Amino acid sequence: MKEHRALTPRQEALAERALFAAILTLRSVDECRAFFRDLCTPAELQALADRWAVVGLLQQGAPYREIHRQTGVSVTTIGRVARYLTNGAGGYAIAAARSKEQRTG
Repeated sequence: MKEHRALTPRQEALAERALFAAILTLRSVDECRAFFRDLCTPAELQALADRWAVVGLLQQGAPYREIHRQTGVSVTTIGRVARYLTNGAGGYAIAAARSKEQRTG
């Protein structure tokens, strides 16, 4: 997180919206991979991928310690992902359901 805000909260919201709109223009996994590899550091990308893996394991009912053993993700982060999976904005649930539909579809 930035220490100094160069943008107003409204400008930050518009920049975030523009980012999400750009993501929606991507047409394939390969395009998404290229975009996110340009956008994120390797560590940031790994953190995102780790959290996404945690979502799947939580939905399978895996215990936190087992998820930690399989992924190396801290129990604190697993708890945070679990909290957002059940009480967040709904993004994890939407993406997980649609991913499952594509796999089984």
